[in-house]
Amino acid sequence: MADWALYGAVILAVLSAISALAYVIAQALVAWRALKRLRRHAFAAVDRVVELTDTAATKAEHAADSSRLQAHLARLRVTLARFAVLRRAVDEVTDSVGRVTAVYPRK
Repeated sequence: MADWALYGAVILAVLSAISALAYVIAQALVAWRALKRLRRHAFAAVDRVVELTDTAATKAEHAADSSRLQAHLARLRVTLARFAVLRRAVDEVTDSVGRVTAVYPRK
């Protein structure tokens, strides 16, 4: 009778070891898949950061290039000077017309 108990205990121990080994293998596969997915997403994220860095560098380069800005500002100054001259002319005409209409009789 003791032999069957001993064989039963050995079989139970072997089955427990096999199920533990199967559980460890399954968890290792899950971890391996998670690692592959993490690596894939990490490389995609790194590529995105590199792309954003390149875009930021390009925009900073354009922002640092002030030659176009200086040219546009020079044109703006000329336009503002012309506008000031035209505005003074309109003010003079308005003053002249205002004096004439002040003495002109209305109905």
